Amino acid sequence: MTTTVITEERNIANALISGLANLAEPPTRDEVEDKAKQIAGIFGYSGDLRNIVTEAMISVDTRMGAGVSLVDVAAKHDDQWVRKRSDVAWTYSNAYENFLLKDGWPPQMVQSLSDVTARILGHLEDPLSEGANWSRRGLVIGHVQSGKTANYTGLIARAADAGYKFIVVIAGIHNNLRKQTQERIDEAFIGRSSDPDDRRAIGVGLTPGFPNPATLTNINEDFNKNTATKSGWKINDFSKPIILVIKKNVTTLTALHKWLKELNAEGDGRIADVPMLLIDDEADNASINTNKEDLNPTRTNAMLRRILSLFAKSCYVGYTATPFANIFINHDAYDEEVREELFPRDFIYCLDAPTTYFGAEKVFLDEDTSQSVVRPIDDCEDFLPHSHRRDALILELPPSLYHAFDQFIVARAIRNLRGQRTKHCSMMINVSRFVPIQKAVRDFISLREKKMREAVRANYLMPESVSSANLYMQALRTAFDAEYAEVGHTWIEVKSHLNSVFDHLHLYVINSKSDEALDYARYEREGIGLTAVAVGGLSLSRGLTIEGLTVSYMYRNTRMYDTLMQMGRWFGYRPGFQDLCRVHLSRESINWYSHIAEAAEELTQQIKRMRRDGMSPRDFGLYVRAHPDSLLITAANKMRSGEELTVEQSFSGRLRESYIVSTNPDVNGRNFALIAEYWRSGFAGRPEEQTDKGVIFRDVPIGVVEDFLKRFETHSTFAGLKADVVSYLERIAERRPLADVLLISPSAGSGGDQPYTLKNQVRVVGKDQANGTAWRLNKDRVASRGDEKLGLSDTQLKEAEALATEENGNETVSDTHYRMVRNKPLLMIHSLAPRNEALVGPVAAFGVSFPYGDYSTTINVVVNKVWLQQMQGYGDTPDEEEDYDA
Repeated sequence: MTTTVITEERNIANALISGLANLAEPPTRDEVEDKAKQIAGIFGYSGDLRNIVTEAMISVDTRMGAGVSLVDVAAKHDDQWVRKRSDVAWTYSNAYENFLLKDGWPPQMVQSLSDVTARILGHLEDPLSEGANWSRRGLVIGHVQSGKTANYTGLIARAADAGYKFIVVIAGIHNNLRKQTQERIDEAFIGRSSDPDDRRAIGVGLTPGFPNPATLTNINEDFNKNTATKSGWKINDFSKPIILVIKKNVTTLTALHKWLKELNAEGDGRIADVPMLLIDDEADNASINTNKEDLNPTRTNAMLRRILSLFAKSCYVGYTATPFANIFINHDAYDEEVREELFPRDFIYCLDAPTTYFGAEKVFLDEDTSQSVVRPIDDCEDFLPHSHRRDALILELPPSLYHAFDQFIVARAIRNLRGQRTKHCSMMINVSRFVPIQKAVRDFISLREKKMREAVRANYLMPESVSSANLYMQALRTAFDAEYAEVGHTWIEVKSHLNSVFDHLHLYVINSKSDEALDYARYEREGIGLTAVAVGGLSLSRGLTIEGLTVSYMYRNTRMYDTLMQMGRWFGYRPGFQDLCRVHLSRESINWYSHIAEAAEELTQQIKRMRRDGMSPRDFGLYVRAHPDSLLITAANKMRSGEELTVEQSFSGRLRESYIVSTNPDVNGRNFALIAEYWRSGFAGRPEEQTDKGVIFRDVPIGVVEDFLKRFETHSTFAGLKADVVSYLERIAERRPLADVLLISPSAGSGGDQPYTLKNQVRVVGKDQANGTAWRLNKDRVASRGDEKLGLSDTQLKEAEALATEENGNETVSDTHYRMVRNKPLLMIHSLAPRNEALVGPVAAFGVSFPYGDYSTTINVVVNKVWLQQMQGYGDTPDEEEDYDA
């Protein structure tokens, strides 16, 4: 396909989307197709309209909320200054918004982005405000691969229009990420390619008379001593804004500091009358607890502070999708001065994800979509174990990885069948931190790709009776039958498109040591959809956008929250192929991703709750430090030896469940007898009420719940957490003297034939657990999603729906919403039947849902190295990655 045809398609799509944007009611697909045909006729276009129609349908359905901010209520700051400034022309921001529209963004999304960036700008200082000195510190929390770069680019454009003269973007720790960010800034803000060999107008710069900002970095060169020495420039030499895109390491930051201090600072050592904005992309990444000197978090942050302190007027805005490190780790990893200076004391802004975002909710928390997307890896340990050395001999790859590759080939064929041949399609393989192992994996995949290419070429046009005799064609048919038989295409149709998959299929090893580049833009310019298999480690895990990612295979052992979430490059937008996406992970990783997704959702809910209560970022920081998960993070960061660690914890707004249950029949027999005893007594004489899924006892004295839990027997690995739950109930008893008790007993469940016995809920048993003494429940969840609504009043249910509508733009209510409207603890009691006859059942389990609002109430928890290893295992750490730019 030629670039002319692609431009025609883009113009038709833009015209169609604009025409649909103002409709009062969402159109049907037939209506969109009719409109597309009309516009195509005007353009004289007779090509395939399927992609254009799909893009328009997604555009019509895409919405994004305004997000929510938590601000320092005591600060004397007028966040309405943007609205009051009538002198701003908004040249850069208008050009950026027009650029997004031409790039196919839905008009309502562009408007939402405009509104949100205006609100964030309001949290910064007015660059023309009076006063010799000021500084602002903030944090913007987004979602992995959800458009944070688009947001901070919009903020940069607005800040430049308002009068910020010196802008620095810190784009992670890798060369490829810095280059990718520079290219985006070139196109969306500078308007000119920074490639020294190709200084042409691009993006926003194609507008006549566009006032190009200056840049001291380019796609090939970071800011360094050489750049600083040969430039001889001073900031005030420029009438237009200056922007730098740099890596986050000590050498780069030191060179920038030296240049600023020597050439620009005045007598008092400061730079006056140059309002400065520093954007720290992937802001949590400085929190990696690494021994590599150039990435030392304390030194890095000290240099950031020194650069900021050179300016009399400065704003620091961190952007992250994983705020755990910013708010958890910083308090323990850095000295007091560094922590206080970069903590987001002035504002924390939570961005809403657009409705079409393919995020952690869909991949891990929504049981229906998760079931179609996630595939557990159970065979990797025998071939490529979690713990391996850089010189390990890899004799073969696990069958599950070959199956994932087969899925990818079939998925690409289906995308071609759907008319997406010019769209990029990628597979990610992340199984090792070591560069030699990554290369070995690529070699094995390359060999299979060669044999498969030959088999397809010889068989794709053959009758099924002939092609099905080939082993590789059998593997592709198996992948289709297992994964894609229900996506609307027949195997015969897909088989006929298999050969086209190999036209532009390339294998890459992506790390800081390789010279291979995932250059999607080059193929795009030629009108080609790249089919890429990317093998790598940390470089695949940090900010790098993998276009059209369809199949992911990751077998890594890390438990670091920020690292794990950033490895999830499968999050993002999947227009027209979301149903084809597959994510292959170890069962342990699936559990941790689910846990972290829940924790992230709870943090966002807490910000919204604190906003309503008129609290400040500092209050949120104190709450998060007392969050139960902070224990896992700070302990991993600090416990290098066997010492004990005491941490204050709050369970406000949390669900604590016995997801590790004992399989001992005697223990479970005693637990079920205990349940029957309390049930028979009405939990101290309370009346029994029916719910949709069992019975509830309301307003049970909290002491009765404590006594029940003290007598309930848990597996030894969970005993400490049960004790913490009881301690927390004791601490909040004066404020919340009553609790509800829910005995979950679904009518369709097995068992429950005897009086005072529960019907069973069937649960999947993970691999290699059947013969053990404990059973770790899938995704570390006992209750099903939605159980926490049982027993709520109609008024409370409506309040939860209103909260969800306010936040999501729809009535998709999560358990955290139900928790926010509940004003007392909820004890849930379960009987679980394993979906595996090798494991004796049923087993008893419990969960306690704590209401929001007790974030100032904490308990002391003492842990040691043994506890940490039980909870976290021996996961790999970023410090062990070879894949660093150091």
